Amino acid sequence: MHVSVVAFTGRGIDLACRIAEGFASQGWAVQVHAPAHLAEGRGVAAYESLATWTGQAFARSDALIFVSACGIAVRSIAPFVRDKMDDPAVVCVDECGHYCVSLLSGHVGGANRLARTVALLVGAEPVVTTATDARGIFAVDEWAAGQGLALCDREEAKAVSAHLLAGGTVGMRSDWPIAGDLPEGLVWDEAGLCELGVSVSLDPGAQPFEHTLRLVPRMVTVGMGCRRGTTADVLMDVLGRCLAQAHVAWEAVAAVATINLKADEEGLLALADRLGVPLRSYTAEQLAGVEGTFSSSAFVLQTVGVDNVCERAACAAGGTLIAHKFAMDGVTVALAVNEVRLTFGEASPAGKGGGAQ
Repeated sequence: MHVSVVAFTGRGIDLACRIAEGFASQGWAVQVHAPAHLAEGRGVAAYESLATWTGQAFARSDALIFVSACGIAVRSIAPFVRDKMDDPAVVCVDECGHYCVSLLSGHVGGANRLARTVALLVGAEPVVTTATDARGIFAVDEWAAGQGLALCDREEAKAVSAHLLAGGTVGMRSDWPIAGDLPEGLVWDEAGLCELGVSVSLDPGAQPFEHTLRLVPRMVTVGMGCRRGTTADVLMDVLGRCLAQAHVAWEAVAAVATINLKADEEGLLALADRLGVPLRSYTAEQLAGVEGTFSSSAFVLQTVGVDNVCERAACAAGGTLIAHKFAMDGVTVALAVNEVRLTFGEASPAGKGGGAQ
């Protein structure tokens, strides 16, 4: 979680530093920024242009916190606002610490949770204006973001929220247990009797309702090996075939993993970039030490120093193999899943992708 905090007065900087200290204790990467003429000697980063700083922070941060009037924050972020699925959370807190306002990306980006967290840190009153929150109704997009679930259809998400706001009933089905009490308006519906419902599954075909909002845990690590010079297009094609065969949605991919000898492969780097996930690499020794039952190749052992790359790389972070080696066009792919824990209780206080571990 990367948070950028900006303040414009001495008192505001003091409050910003208190917020940063609270977040840092939770392991978040936080940096406080201030105008150059105020930053000197205060241990915070200086900026020369607020517009430039906002553009850079908007692009690189999971959340922005303005210690200022809401008007300053709104005018600053206005040129950079694009889409609620991608925009960072933006929160504004007055320099006296009385109110903390969720301004942008309240649900998916986590600004509502962030506002509540900041309010707890400084003793402020959180101000959240989204309709579901104002009326205490389950917000499926916010819940999905907090649980680390990919939301596959924003129109269906809107339909779910609208139906709940109108007092309707929405079905719920999940391939994993979900701790906590089912929110009001949701009913467990394994038979798909409800016309509108939510399905939590890796399988893109898991659409039990006439109108189904699919939520996919980001829990799959793709282990991959390839010949030198293999293009990202070829890798995408082979991976797509492997995912389809395993009944796993693209949205489930959380990382691509390989041997360190392939860490500089342009195709693999481009593949990870297209998917928006990290490319992780391991030495032959690390891969050889991964516990489990894997396919073995004497040729691969002689070539790279370990008997299998794709399966071992997929499991190197502690995952469980769900798709063994799939080979095509000089590419090998395997899929592993990490544990997922879902709850209807409090999730990660802010940010995207906080639930699946």
